[in-house]
Amino acid sequence: MKPQSLADVTLLVVAGGRSRRMGEDKRWLDVGGVPLLEGLLKKAATAGFAEIFLCVEERSERLQDLASRYGARILVDETAGQGPVAGLSRGLAASSHAWSFAVSADMPFFSFDAARELLPKAKGAARAVVPVAEGRCEPLAALYHKETAHVFSAAMAAGERSLRRTDAALPALEVPVHAGACFFNVNTPAALRLARGRAANLVRRVPIVSIVAPASGTGKTTFVEKLLPLLTSCGVRVGVVKSDAHGIVLNDGAKDSGRFRAAGASSVAVVAPAGFWLYERTQEKLSLEAAAARMTGVDLVLIETRSHGVFPALSLWRELEEPLLDERVAALFSSCHERQAEGILQLDLEAMEDAAHLVLFLMGREEGFDLRRIAWDGGHSGKGGA
Repeated sequence: MKPQSLADVTLLVVAGGRSRRMGEDKRWLDVGGVPLLEGLLKKAATAGFAEIFLCVEERSERLQDLASRYGARILVDETAGQGPVAGLSRGLAASSHAWSFAVSADMPFFSFDAARELLPKAKGAARAVVPVAEGRCEPLAALYHKETAHVFSAAMAAGERSLRRTDAALPALEVPVHAGACFFNVNTPAALRLARGRAANLVRRVPIVSIVAPASGTGKTTFVEKLLPLLTSCGVRVGVVKSDAHGIVLNDGAKDSGRFRAAGASSVAVVAPAGFWLYERTQEKLSLEAAAARMTGVDLVLIETRSHGVFPALSLWRELEEPLLDERVAALFSSCHERQAEGILQLDLEAMEDAAHLVLFLMGREEGFDLRRIAWDGGHSGKGGA
């Protein structure tokens, strides 16, 4: 019988915990102020599923506490080290409903609307309904029929850990879907930087992306100049904040505005038919984020600064001094192809199309960008890991 709503479906949260490419247990990594696993369970608890199973390799007090808070039941894999195949085998066998939705625990921007969109397809001979986003199957954001439990059990018994190869043995229906950021997963330190950058902007009134470099002459202004038309062509209204350590020089001394400032005015605004400018005296330098917050009528603020950018930042490097790679930096744009930075997305300094797609992702857009352009070392989901 075709499920009518998520109330007819079991949710399987596949969260084994090995995290081989991350190097640490990614379930507890903070993205947007909440651990990855908790963020997904929080959304799952209000999505309306009939039951929620948390599929893990080992039980722990921390996992039990989390499961209890969000109405989930822990299922421990029968065999450790078998990846998501083991989680699906155990979860599907335990499910009390014909259909289950399996989802990876490492997708911080996942929406269960993606699961609802698959429900009408769960009919006929299909025993799995798998979304295909930008040409990539997403087996850990898919519907599986309870009858497929034996397929995963057989694969596990044969030592098969690949979820993709196991799925190939199923009568599956592949459904093309819009990707957006929904299927972006956090498998590596590089992907974690990107996810944290996007999450930071999702809670801002106006998103911010900084352009930073360790030395003058790197080309920050040129980079911003090239980036602006690409963003505006996507319908993004962009404001730019420039950090200046030398002081502002206005050539208006003989004009009324200059005379007002010279006479002691704290603020001067000049309003013209096509725009206005506002000058304010401050006792100390205004923070770049505070300056960005004062802008109106923009969808995004780019901050150009040498080294004191607001998170997330794109770091530019032209082999002048050492590249800026601190925790504020989401990605590195470099002219040096021989030197690869560890744990960060690295792109060519002239890859402006990629830069535009990356900024659209970081600013929180749901469309207009191609995830494949930023799918570096695990930056995109669907690799069959958990």
